[in-house]
Amino acid sequence: MTTVKERDDVSIVMERDPAPKSRAEALFFSQGLHAIRLHNIAHRLYERRRYKTARAVNYMSRILTGADIHPGAKVGKEFFIDHATGVVIGETAEIGDNVSIYQGVTLGGVSTEKKKRHPTIGNNVVVGAGATILGPITIGDNVRVGAGSVVIKSVPPNCTVVGVPAKIVQRTGATTIDLHHEELPDPVVNAFIDMCHSLSEMEYRLEQIEKKMGIKHEKLPVPSVPRPPAQELACPVEEKH
Repeated sequence: MTTVKERDDVSIVMERDPAPKSRAEALFFSQGLHAIRLHNIAHRLYERRRYKTARAVNYMSRILTGADIHPGAKVGKEFFIDHATGVVIGETAEIGDNVSIYQGVTLGGVSTEKKKRHPTIGNNVVVGAGATILGPITIGDNVRVGAGSVVIKSVPPNCTVVGVPAKIVQRTGATTIDLHHEELPDPVVNAFIDMCHSLSEMEYRLEQIEKKMGIKHEKLPVPSVPRPPAQELACPVEEKH
């Protein structure tokens, strides 16, 4: 039985961020790496009930990296944060292994009660820039969350979700880190395309019915939209003399 060797955090940065030209650059200038390392320190202090010290480390991390990760949040192996700026992860959030999140991501809560109120993220998940995941919901393994999406309901494994609120647009099961958000399907555009196809089909069927009934098919001119008189477009505010 072969065991997969766990990669170090610098190797994760080099693999998922093409910007660093060397391991030294990734080590010294990757805000996401620094945010994760400082969070690991804060989390260990939090588990030992040294809450004030843990929050102090968390506070300094937020100033240095721009990421606000509560010391109580649980983070898995091979976690990656790109840029770190604007990332917010709540106290009861749980993040699985091999997860990548990008700038501006929020794993937030929707309750003020002292209970589980933040998301649980599965393994091999990618959360695009600016995405928001709210409440004690579960994001399954191998899920891709499109940039700018707002997720308020649990997502099953092996899906891609986009939109506000987020909708499932694809079921694949891919586990690779893929950020080609320009290739994600647009559910709104797809709905309009389906509507246009339905209208075309209805027009065709209606034309066939008219032919069978001996009705001459003529396209009626589309009436023009009435325009208001020019004086009605003038500013209603009286000029002061």
